Amino acid sequence: MADRSVNLSIKILSVLLIIGGIALYIGWGIAYGSWNLFESQYIPIYGLTVVMVLFGVLGLALTRLKD
Repeated sequence: MADRSVNLSIKILSVLLIIGGIALYIGWGIAYGSWNLFESQYIPIYGLTVVMVLFGVLGLALTRLKD
């Protein structure tokens, strides 16, 4: 029983990380007009976006493997 609630909370957190990462990328791009991935001053925000989305995908993958 407790396993299912933990699994559900991990899934919710993972989906929120994916949505948050995409929203961060879009929001930053709109606010600063920075859609160029190779411009050196904007690399940290893209790195943060990638980390958030990858942790979200990894969390979803791990909960699916556990099911």
